[in-house]
Order: sequence, then C-alpha cells, then structure tokens
Amino acid sequence: MRNSRTHFVALSVFLIGLVFVVANGFSNRIFAQEDQVDVYRSIAPIGEVLNEIIENYVDEPDVDEVVEGALIGMMNALDRHSSFISAEMLREMRQETEGQFDGIGVSIRMDDDQNITVFQPIAGSPASKAGIYAGDVILEIDGESTSGFSLSEAAQRIRGPEGTVVELKILRPADEPGMEPEIFDVEIERGKIPIESILEARVLDDGIGYIRVSDFKKQTAQELTDKIEEFKEEQGMRALVLDLRWNPGGLLGASKDVAELFLPRNTLVTYTKGRKPGSGVLGDDLRLETQRRAILPENFPIVVLVNESTASSAEIVTGALQYWARAIVVGEKTYGKGSVQTVIPLRRPENSALRLTTAHYYTPADITIDEQGIFPDVEVAMSREKQRELLQQMMESYQDDPDLRHEQNHGSVTNDEVTEDTVEDVQLKRAVEILREDDVWENLLERYHRDPSETQVAKAEEEDDEADEAAAKN
Repeated sequence: MRNSRTHFVALSVFLIGLVFVVANGFSNRIFAQEDQVDVYRSIAPIGEVLNEIIENYVDEPDVDEVVEGALIGMMNALDRHSSFISAEMLREMRQETEGQFDGIGVSIRMDDDQNITVFQPIAGSPASKAGIYAGDVILEIDGESTSGFSLSEAAQRIRGPEGTVVELKILRPADEPGMEPEIFDVEIERGKIPIESILEARVLDDGIGYIRVSDFKKQTAQELTDKIEEFKEEQGMRALVLDLRWNPGGLLGASKDVAELFLPRNTLVTYTKGRKPGSGVLGDDLRLETQRRAILPENFPIVVLVNESTASSAEIVTGALQYWARAIVVGEKTYGKGSVQTVIPLRRPENSALRLTTAHYYTPADITIDEQGIFPDVEVAMSREKQRELLQQMMESYQDDPDLRHEQNHGSVTNDEVTEDTVEDVQLKRAVEILREDDVWENLLERYHRDPSETQVAKAEEEDDEADEAAAKN
C-alpha cells in the first residue's frame, strides 16, 4: 500500500505539472474567459478518483495504466480525431509518416492452416537479399514458435532497430509433389525499409493511366512523379485516373506536394485557421501554395476517384484539383475531415504524445468541409458491401503471385474475365468511359465539371439552406 501511496503522490505532482505544461503560453486565454475557469479546481476529481481506486479497488491497480486510461478518455472527450498516443503507437506513427520502418522488408499473411507465411519480400530488402521467397512459412522467430501468433505479434517480433539481427526458422514448401519441404535457419540483419504509397499502377487501354494511392507520406509526391513520367515516356499515357478511394490522408505538407504536380505555380491548395493566442478566436494560421511547375500540361485530362473513405489530406488534394478545374471528381461524397491535428510530445508518460486538433483547413473555395465532405462532379454509387467484395477480389487476383500487384482485377474495365461472381468496379469504369469520350480536356470539363459552390459546401451552410426551405414550405 505504501508503494501505491507513493504512486498517488507522484501522480498528483504529475497532474499539477501537466496543468502548468498545458497552461504554459495559454494562461491569458484561460483566465480571459468570462467564467474565469479554475483549472486547478477542475482537475481535483481526477485525484479523488485515483485515491478511491488505490484505496478500494479489489486488486492492486497498475496506476500507470489507470492514468493512461484517463488521458485516453480526456482526449476522446474533445473530438473524434484528438487522441492520446502511447510510446509504441508514436514510434509506429513516425515510421509510417516518414515512409520507412526498421525491419527486414517482408509482408506476411496467414495461410489456410493459420501458419505465418511470407506474402512478398520487398525488392532489395534484407529479406530479399537473404533469399526469403513468397510462400515461405515462418516456423520460429528468435527460437520461439510462431504457432498461435497473430499477424501483429509476428510482425512486431520481426521488426526491430536497424543493425540488429533476427533469426528465422523457415519451412519452404516443395516445388513438386512427392518432394520433401526444406527447413532451414536464416539470420537477417534489419535495415531501413521504405513504405510505398502507391498500391497499384498501370496503363489501361487507350493510354489511360491508373494510379491508386494508399495515403500521403513524405515521399508520395516523388513516387507519383516517377510513375507518371514512366507512363508518359514509356507507355504513351494520354490521361490519368488518380484513385484516392480508401485513402485516409496523412501529412498536410504531402498534400501540397502532390497537388503541385498538377496545378500551376503559386496556386492556393489549402489554408488553415487556428485559435490565436490570447484571443481565443480563429485566425489565419498557414497557407499552402504550389511552388514548383506542374509535371503535366494544364490540358492533360485527369479524373480523381473518391468515396466515403477518402479523408483528410486526400480531401485537400481532391478539393484543390476540383476547385481549380484541374480534375473531374468521380465517385461518392468524401468523409469530411476538415481538421488539422498537431502531435505534442509529453514528458510523462515517457515518449508518449497528444494528437490534438489545433486548426481547421479550408479549401480554395473558402469553406471547411469538416463533417460534410466534398461532393463529386459525377456521382457513381457503390455500396459498402460491394466495396468490400471488390477489395477482396482485387487482393485475391495477385495473392498467388505478388508480381501481379499492379494488374489487379477490377472487372471488365481491366479486361478480366467477367462471371456472375465478378464485382464490377463501376466507379473506375465510369472514370475510364469519361476519359474515352473526348481527347479535348476543355470539352470534358464543360460536360462534367460542376461549380465548386455545389460540390464544396460547408455543413452549416447546408443546414441553413434546409432550414430556409422548410420555413418557405410552411
């Protein structure tokens, strides 16, 4: 019990310190409010609850876990995007946004017998150089059997700091019936592994390029540049479908980097508004404008595919290209994440952080699409069930041969065999149909591009319009 009381005293000091950290630089804003919020009195219940837990909980509580739970609840009470980030989550998040992680460079999956199986080693990775092949079964990791491991457990054990070594026991299935499988041990030194943003890229019939982007990382714009130049120079690409469906966003700066591949120099992509210190009111915070020359001519036809899972940075790119009539947007209304989160490191818990909503971003139409989304120029509905079936079909089309990753099955639009069980990617099909109609971009814009006042509408404005209509009817 003495140990628990020591924890309680330490935590009380931590909470008071936290108030100073949070209030630092914001005290004027706190005490300028009319109700003169007493922050110290407001956090008193947290200490009382902690004391009750320590004194009366049936088992000896892990106080650190209790405090972490309180922090999670505190952030969840703000909005759907603010959150507490544990040390492990923060490390993984930084690796993902940097576009690389420490490991051996291998993707894994469960086979039909629930074995941890290599799906695909990344070309040039430590795993590839060590002779790991697709289809290899990982029996042990550092001497421990993988039987009963989940994919996340296996991945966590395989990953590790650059320069360290992981030992794997591999079972390689026989190439021919009747032959014995091969079992061997291999030591692999971990290194820096790049994470690609482009999930799928190919040139379809009639010179129409298709690129599907998973999210927005630091290197996303460069990946797109390389692929677009390859398609133009080597495969005669004359139009482009940029697929941002199921894209949750990513880095704010990366959205500007991607948008400037297609927009003229000095074009506004987005701007943000946050609370000004000392005033508590919103003010202009950051403006993102293109700084480089576009890699495609202004009359190069572009269609952007979106759905309800297109969010954040993906919406910024969609909104900018749509507003400046640089792309025709096809699909369904986007998710509607018009807020910006800032990662604020914490001293305690060690190596943790807050992901705090600090601003709203605005499209060039001077509206925030938060909780509203962007409407497409050409609406093509697709149920969530059909989307799930399509994604499953796309994955299965290259499951047995990872080299076919850029030749996924979207139905007839990708010239795949169509049966009664085939899921047709109606959104991609419509995008291709539009681009095949006319080689003159201006003609397609005139035919399909809607005024941004119809497609980029703030949520409050839409509600006001509905209220006005209802009043007029009454």
